[in-house]
Amino acid sequence: MSANQSTTNSETIPVLKHELGLRDLTLFAITCIISARYIPFAAHAGSASITLWLLAALFFVVPLTIAVSKLVVKYPGAGGLYLWTRRDFGPWNGFLCFWSYWIGIAFLFPNAALLYMRVGFSLLGPTYARLGDNRFFLLAAAVALIWLAMGSNMIGLKVGKWTENVGALATWALGVLLAVAACIVWARRGAATPMHLLPSWNWGTVSFWAVIAYATSGMEGPGMMAGEMRDPERTMRRAGWIASVFVALFYASATAGLLVVLPPDKISELNGFAEVGDSAGRFLGVSWITPLIALLVLVGGIGLIGGIGTATSRLPFAAGVDGLLPKVFSRIHPRWGTPYLSTLALALTSSLLLILYQLGDTMRTAYQELVAMMVIAGFIPYLYIFGSAWKAGKRVSAASGLAVTVLALFCSVVPPTGVPDVWVYEGKLVAGTLTVVFSAWIVYRRSKRAALTPSLGTLDVE
Repeated sequence: MSANQSTTNSETIPVLKHELGLRDLTLFAITCIISARYIPFAAHAGSASITLWLLAALFFVVPLTIAVSKLVVKYPGAGGLYLWTRRDFGPWNGFLCFWSYWIGIAFLFPNAALLYMRVGFSLLGPTYARLGDNRFFLLAAAVALIWLAMGSNMIGLKVGKWTENVGALATWALGVLLAVAACIVWARRGAATPMHLLPSWNWGTVSFWAVIAYATSGMEGPGMMAGEMRDPERTMRRAGWIASVFVALFYASATAGLLVVLPPDKISELNGFAEVGDSAGRFLGVSWITPLIALLVLVGGIGLIGGIGTATSRLPFAAGVDGLLPKVFSRIHPRWGTPYLSTLALALTSSLLLILYQLGDTMRTAYQELVAMMVIAGFIPYLYIFGSAWKAGKRVSAASGLAVTVLALFCSVVPPTGVPDVWVYEGKLVAGTLTVVFSAWIVYRRSKRAALTPSLGTLDVE
């Protein structure tokens, strides 16, 4: 019998390798949650974003950490949120939860890759930085980033986990760099932005609240790796708490750092890091700060896409083992020990979405549509996750997480300022969301007709 197989009830069951200890899972969690691309977005919205980060950490990150830690213990094995929802709410809800999450991540990757490569082009200096404004070069580089991050993890966690480890360390270094630069600037001239920390309700910017909540999600990612952890109960709990503290500190301090250097109206959502780096570099007399920020953001971005892509690829793998997707998705590479076809499917879908969503729209409009669509599709699964946490006895955490999730879904449908046609914008969101649900139903029904669903015991990893 190979290392990647075991036998239960006379069936051959795919088994994933146990590669993740406390250090690796902690860094994996950080890469799944933190995305530096949200920092310019938050800084552009103003200093109240700092308070929103802290509130999101308290009322969403912490409850999600508690929920995932409990569910990993209650339902050990590969499959994560699909497995939890499947067992608590039935096969259709489990499939819809998986499908919505998977689609949300497919929309997330183009969004993330665009910003990371835009920042990456600033590494080349002023002469070549204009390539970041060229749609062809930006798209080609973004597609390459997705395949680099996913490919490194497809060849095995023993190798691929270092993509996430290095990405998490780059994110940590970025936070320190921004904090140090901001402190020096503040000491010499004061802050460029008055720090008014009380959030205010504004219909033109309320959709940003949903983005803040979505930016702090991701703890379910390491939960999907339960079948590849060493000592899942102890490791998940400790890694989750360490990562949660880091997330809150990073988002709040990095946003404050950008606002100390420049006022919000001088920080663009797509190119804010380069603008802040150039300004701080000129003021401090250090020309290397911009390329260093760009390098750290780019490396962190590769870690994010690699980490969350690796976790998400375990969902179609589990659904394939469970009979709700073609068995091809449950295949494990005989040498690498990974669900390589599930990984390839996610990378290919994200690449196609990245190309299609750029056709016929301005860069800003396409960017906003991706953000709104990924939040709607991506937040549906959290209704199920916190529902499972409620059934598992974590009532306070579940209530807090559900409240934030419902608020985020409401805010995400409010069009941001600058959308040229509100009805077209809302129509796309409605059509996109209905497409996600109906496509899930069609695939689910076809799978149910094709074969009887095997026992859920096939999802557990010994």
